[in-house]
Amino acid sequence: MKKLYSFFICTLFSLSASSIGTVDYTKGLSVWFDTPNNLDGQAIWLRASGSGANPDKTWESRSLPIGNGSLGANILGSVAAERITLNEKTLWKGGPNTSKGAEYYWDVNKQSAGVLKEIRQAFLDEDKEKAAQLTRNNFNGLAAYEEKDETPFRFGSFTTMGELYVETGLNELRMSNYRRILSLDSAMVVVQFDKDGVQYQRKYFISYPDSVMVMKFTANQSGKQNLILSYCPNSEAKSNLRADGKDGLVYTGVLDNNGMKFAFRIKAIHKGGTLEAENDRLIVKGADEVVFLLTADTDYKMNFNPDFKDPKTYVGNDPEQTTRIMMDQAVQKGYDELYRNHEADHTALFNRVRLQLNPDISSPNLPTYQRLANYKKGTPDYQLEQLYYQFGRYLLIASSRPGNMPANLQGMWHNNLDGPWRVDYHNNINIQMNYWPACSANLSECTWPLIDFIRSLVKPGEQTAQAYFNARGWTASISANIFGFTAPLSSNMMSWNLNPTAGPWLATHIWEYYDYTRDKKFLKEIGYDLIKSSAQFAVDHLWHKPDGTYTAAPSTSPEHGPIDEGVTFAHAVVREILLDAIQASKELGIDSKERKQWEKILDKLVPYRIGRYGQLMEWSTDIDDPEDEHRHVNHLFGLHPGHTISPITTPKLAEAAKVVLEHRGDGATGWSMGWKLNQWARLQDGNHAYKLYGNLLKNGTLDNLWDTHAPFQIDGNFGGTAGITEMLLQSHMGFIQLLPALPDAWKNGSITGICAKGNFEISISWKEGQLDKATILSGSGTPCNVRYGDKTLSFSTVKGKKYEITLVGNLLKLL
Repeated sequence: MKKLYSFFICTLFSLSASSIGTVDYTKGLSVWFDTPNNLDGQAIWLRASGSGANPDKTWESRSLPIGNGSLGANILGSVAAERITLNEKTLWKGGPNTSKGAEYYWDVNKQSAGVLKEIRQAFLDEDKEKAAQLTRNNFNGLAAYEEKDETPFRFGSFTTMGELYVETGLNELRMSNYRRILSLDSAMVVVQFDKDGVQYQRKYFISYPDSVMVMKFTANQSGKQNLILSYCPNSEAKSNLRADGKDGLVYTGVLDNNGMKFAFRIKAIHKGGTLEAENDRLIVKGADEVVFLLTADTDYKMNFNPDFKDPKTYVGNDPEQTTRIMMDQAVQKGYDELYRNHEADHTALFNRVRLQLNPDISSPNLPTYQRLANYKKGTPDYQLEQLYYQFGRYLLIASSRPGNMPANLQGMWHNNLDGPWRVDYHNNINIQMNYWPACSANLSECTWPLIDFIRSLVKPGEQTAQAYFNARGWTASISANIFGFTAPLSSNMMSWNLNPTAGPWLATHIWEYYDYTRDKKFLKEIGYDLIKSSAQFAVDHLWHKPDGTYTAAPSTSPEHGPIDEGVTFAHAVVREILLDAIQASKELGIDSKERKQWEKILDKLVPYRIGRYGQLMEWSTDIDDPEDEHRHVNHLFGLHPGHTISPITTPKLAEAAKVVLEHRGDGATGWSMGWKLNQWARLQDGNHAYKLYGNLLKNGTLDNLWDTHAPFQIDGNFGGTAGITEMLLQSHMGFIQLLPALPDAWKNGSITGICAKGNFEISISWKEGQLDKATILSGSGTPCNVRYGDKTLSFSTVKGKKYEITLVGNLLKLL
């Protein structure tokens, strides 16, 4: 059962009609527009499958997202009728409850481990085509990735809950002062405009602690609210929409594909005028203010130990009942308490980090899309750069909270029956990138949905590890869903489909969370077993070659290049998980015998290699093409997000990684530029990292600041936010490095509240491109090693104590 606080409720509150507020929400950290959207995109319900473009361009580039990690909404803000798209993050097709049942769903792994010997012998015989053909025939899976290719569709896809419309009886004639605003500080969307001498305002927010979203319709004159609320449901569901008393509606639906139940309830509270529930509509006439409450849920149940014989192993409570309970609680609390709880919860997370870039240079208070357009023309806008950074933090708070699934390819915002890449969990960088900023940008709590997701993959992943590699432990493949899917898909495009180290990559995030929080209880009770079993798979899936080395055969560089006897990416991931496992076992003082095996494998793992162009080689042979500008830079995993390549510890390898980035160029899709931004930051080239940040904003960002692949894909937002933190602070090499990649453009500035490994919270200010002061709060009392340029400082710390560092002459000094 999902925790009660992870449910979604939309609620509108009421204030007096004469007080709609005088706050200018366009000031500060706000994404805003000065023109209303039209309704052309309403209820398109087209299948934007594969990588196809979303037909609803207005939604994709000009809507404003809100969410509480469980259910999300997009506010479109038209005048005649408010359009709101709705998503509950667990509303998925597919899974073991389709018509053919659990046995059909779980029968997705090919039993291919017996073919490994023949594939590896082919590599020894230098018959690469035979090795590739055997791999293509045997190392895919049995489940299709498109609904048209399989009945019933077992992998499934994330789908929409539908759309709400609130007709207002107004039009745009004689309208002025229109604003549609997302305030990041308060996690609230505001729509306001003047018409015929009346000031209208709508407010929307979603509370995580109380599972409530507020949609408040007010005006500065009485009796101006004439509203009709209606709903357009998901057309692939059997549904029933009916009155819920005299002031509400209740909608219950069942997905055709798998019988998943979902429901939401709407209550209306009005001041003045009249209200009636008429069949499938709520009709308000002549009211001063209107409040709508909406609660939503599905019957999905997260399961870390699924029963492979039970088709209902992921089926939990009846959403018709859970939504009733949530509605009753929301109504009882009322607006004041609900808003206080929402504000306190959001600001406690969001306000931890403040970023100022060149604060002495102001930016004009223009709509965000105009500022972005000016930026694309070359106009500097440091406050826009600040805004983008904080927007990424806002999106993570809104889409990833404990008690539900992690942020998916579009976070949780999606407006079609099917969407790009099923809007799934891509394990070959995309879901990982979603969580790069979580700990460093001081949102470690937001990592918990990823941790729980990884836990849900372990038992199915053990079957995948056995079937393909006869290996201990667990792994996952390129794509996953909410039903424990870990197998490869049926495609024989192996550069896309063969990715056995996806599981170990996911597991590195478990150590990452521990390294930032130093929560030893977590490591002992949850984290270590996930890391250890992943390391066991990493060891067992390797080929111990006759020359004594270990290599990943067969393997591919995700989405790029041929089937190989040992790609650099796979080896880099293996290094990372084994190093994590070694350190974790030392932290807990256990498994010394297995630790020695991990250390032995590391010693014999095929090393990084530098090719004929001076580049870090991507494959086992030197076939890299310097003209290749492919978006994936998998072989630089050791540089970022790993830590086995660094300009400080491995300068030759770092230089070879730089050659790769120069070959690949500074363009690409949105998420790819986000990754390259982080990699240039790790190379400590601030100006080049800043160039990638500029390119990401100019060429990979939509008008509402969402990242675009194209289409919209949220990982670039998170990669961009993580990259800015990397430019200002790094801690992956065993020490804290201040301003490692500060660009010339950010001459003056400060950042407060970002985090370093070892459980340190750090604030930094700089002037004229040089460190001014750093404040370090020790969360665990561990030793602190600091580096700024070539200057170093080490000191012991006390838990809970702050330390100030500054530059005195040519030395770092404690104040």
